[in-house]
Amino acid sequence: MRLLPHSLLAVSLLPLALAVHAESQQFEILERLSPSVTKLEQGKYAGNFYVPSSLENVTWGYLPNRTAKPVLTVASGSVVTVDTISHEGVLEDQGRDPLAYFGSKGVKPEHVLKEAVELTASDRAHDFSKDGPHVVTGPIAIEGAKPGDVLKVEIIAVEPRVPYGVISNRHGKGALPGELPRKPAQADASAKHPERYGNVSVFTPIEPGKEGYVGVLDAGNGKKIRFPLAPFMGIMGVAADTDQPVHSVPPAHYGGNIDVNDLGAGTVAYFPVQVPGALFYTGDGHFVQGDGEVALTALEGSARATLRLSLLKSGGKDIPGSKLAQPMGETDEFWVTLGLDEDLDEAMKKSTREAIRFLQEQYGIDEALAYAYLSAATDFQVSQVVDRTKGINAMIRKADFVEFDE
Repeated sequence: MRLLPHSLLAVSLLPLALAVHAESQQFEILERLSPSVTKLEQGKYAGNFYVPSSLENVTWGYLPNRTAKPVLTVASGSVVTVDTISHEGVLEDQGRDPLAYFGSKGVKPEHVLKEAVELTASDRAHDFSKDGPHVVTGPIAIEGAKPGDVLKVEIIAVEPRVPYGVISNRHGKGALPGELPRKPAQADASAKHPERYGNVSVFTPIEPGKEGYVGVLDAGNGKKIRFPLAPFMGIMGVAADTDQPVHSVPPAHYGGNIDVNDLGAGTVAYFPVQVPGALFYTGDGHFVQGDGEVALTALEGSARATLRLSLLKSGGKDIPGSKLAQPMGETDEFWVTLGLDEDLDEAMKKSTREAIRFLQEQYGIDEALAYAYLSAATDFQVSQVVDRTKGINAMIRKADFVEFDE
């Protein structure tokens, strides 16, 4: 399911002039707006707070925990524009050199994000086999946030910063580990010898389509596969209440790598606050993702997210379902309840239980009726099966409960 109409996609991608491979055409990348955290005063982001993806504002492989220091503190209701760096193109199995990697695909040096180059050229430690792949921007503290509150995140826009992305399949990962990729891994793989990993990364340019921008896969023989974009942030969340490192791959009750493709521009995500200040972060921009994300990654690329961060106080009537113990989403048409577990069957059970709880709390219907309704009228979607913790979302149609809102 894709809830972003192509007209919105076209508007959100207007800053991009495309064509990586056509020398006669030029494109503009969305470079950082300012060298430091600030409040913007002009342009289309005027009035927004801004967090660039500079080296001091990002973590690599891990999510913020309760010991993290905020890079910015804002009042509830503030709009923040956040730049992010995709891990695709900077990882060790791609050489940890985005200039060389993207250059081998025909991208000119001026069309590679400076922040990606700064990150990989730095002494920032990253262990490909141990650490998570993701580069995460933040955290952002919200004034007055306390455990028990809920952070409401309105996704205003998600804009690709570059007109290309990457789709990757890595050994031991994806829906078919041990089957794909076919290329064997070799000993002593490293950033100096990325080919020894045996992983497959498919470079994917973006082009204008009839109803918005599309990703383009070259199938050979002069034929190309073109598919529409629906940008969203794969990682959004709040800091976990621990002083231990929080790996960036498995999502959990604090959010993180939830990879819910329905949460693009015009939707809302809710996160139960775990620590004072909430400490919100985002990253892992996806230009589009199919349900399941079977190869391992979506069409991944560096993105700019504009978000409104609002605090819902504990016990308030504006919290969906009265209370939250894990993330949930909202679109114009649906309430989205999540089920997260390493076992897909258990994820399905958890999503169903959470949907029942939500219907009971939100609309006051009893358990048996809620269960029956879900069986008859609600679709359960597999968000992803590749991040250790698997995800299933219940899509509860708001229109079915219109009489409850009267």
